This record gives sequence, structure tokens and C-alpha cells, in this order.
Amino acid sequence: MPNCDTQTAVDQVVAYQGEPGAYSHLASKHCFPEWQMHHCASFSQALRKVEEGSATYAMIPVENSTAGRVEEIYRELKGTELFVVKEHFEPVSHCLIGVDGMTLDQVTHIGSHPQALAQCDRNIRALDARPVAMYDTAGAAKQLAESKESGLAVISSSLAAELYGLSILKSHFNDVDGNTTRFLVFAKSQHKPDYVEGERYITTFLFRVRNIPAALYKAMGGFATHGINMLKLESYMLDGEFTATQFYIDVEAHLDAPKMQAALAELRFFSEDVRILGTYPAASYRS
Repeated sequence: MPNCDTQTAVDQVVAYQGEPGAYSHLASKHCFPEWQMHHCASFSQALRKVEEGSATYAMIPVENSTAGRVEEIYRELKGTELFVVKEHFEPVSHCLIGVDGMTLDQVTHIGSHPQALAQCDRNIRALDARPVAMYDTAGAAKQLAESKESGLAVISSSLAAELYGLSILKSHFNDVDGNTTRFLVFAKSQHKPDYVEGERYITTFLFRVRNIPAALYKAMGGFATHGINMLKLESYMLDGEFTATQFYIDVEAHLDAPKMQAALAELRFFSEDVRILGTYPAASYRS
């Protein structure tokens, strides 16, 4: 994949979920500073923009260092044919935002995306405020600017406060310093880098094991045997059935590395379905 900072901005579009000022918007700007941005109401809409060809990439959050995985995206992965071409780690410093003239002691309820609420849970409880789930951090700021609802403050970015004419009641509102969200960049075609021994790569894939005893243990055995570091393993149910579990996995290896090919051969023997989502350089943040 070419360096994202040096590509031409002509007709290059990044789709993201949320209103302008959302953290996905900030991640897109930091990763593709010269590109056009297209905000979408949902993750599925952002992915669909890429599938249809009206966006080059979709910037999608998958996990946060404080609140864990972003649940919604895993439901989307089974239905998309897109590929992962890049990872990006975005530091997230939440602000508590209110209308002009509002003070902290006037806050009775706090709205934001459920992930942001989870990342600020202790501070919300310290204010004795009621959390209110909203579809998006920047969308919460936009809604507050339009409604000026009494007692409502929202958790969002400083950019959102600026965009929607709101005041920051408290900076660094997240519970944990170093709060960071990992994003994956999705494209219509695979951009697998050439394999260079000694470089760090991540390979992401989905698989479903056979419904036999110890199938997962046996399927994973090849990665242990060949010394491949497993970075992430997530499971979720398929089609409402409790017998069909699909797994999402990140490993630290290039798809073309001989040890990776050997491990995948063992995985496929004990699995009914394996889909490679992509191989891409490990982000410098991991160092």
C-alpha cells in the first residue's frame, strides 16, 4: 500500500461513521490529511460507500484500550467483502461539553456514544449524572447545540465543541490516561505489501471451526508450533445459532511467510470457513 500521506487527494475519499468532529473524523484527518471526508450515519453505510465505489476507504473503529471492542463492527464483518489495508491508533481525549454559560453543577445527565460513556464511567458517576446513550459523540454535540436541553452535557471532542459552538466544561474527561482507539482501514481490493523478512506485519482473518471437540484448540495449534504471536481473538455467534461460532483473529505475521502458510494449512483442516481480511504493516504505535 502506498504511503497514505503522499497520495494525491484528487477523487480520494474516506468514509467514516458519525457527524463531523467525531473521533473517526479525527482519525481520518490524521491518517489522510489531504483527502476528502464523507460522514455516514452507520458503520454499514461507511462500508457500503466503499463497496459502491463512492469512497476509497472506510475508517472503522474496532477496539478501545479502556472500553474494549466496538461491538457493532463485528456484526458487519460477516457481510462485507472488503479488505483491511491499514491500522491506525488514535489517542482519544474526551471533553465534557455544554452550552454557553453552563457549569458543572448544573449537569444532570450526560449523553454520548456508549463507547465514550464507558470510557468516562467513573467521571460521570463522580458528577452523579445519568448516562444517556446516543448514536455518535459528535452527533451528541450537534444535538445539544440544536436542542439546548436543560441539564444535558455531552462527551465529545474539542473539535466538535468548536464546530457546534459549545463550551468545554472539563477537558480530559476520560477515566484513563492514554485512552486510545484502534481503527482499521477497509478498501475494495487487497493491498498486501511485499513480504520482507524482519519487518512487522499484521494479518487479520475470520474463521469458523468444525463442530467437533477441541476444534479450536487444534485449529490454533499451528500458530503455537510455528511461533506466531496471536494479538487478538474474538468470538461471536452466527445467524442466531449457538453451534456456529465465528472467530476474528489478528496475528503478527505476513500472509506469505512460510510459517504463516503452514499454520493456515492446519487451521483450514479443522475449520469450515477461513476468510483472509488482509495483511498490512504493523502500526508504529505498537512499538
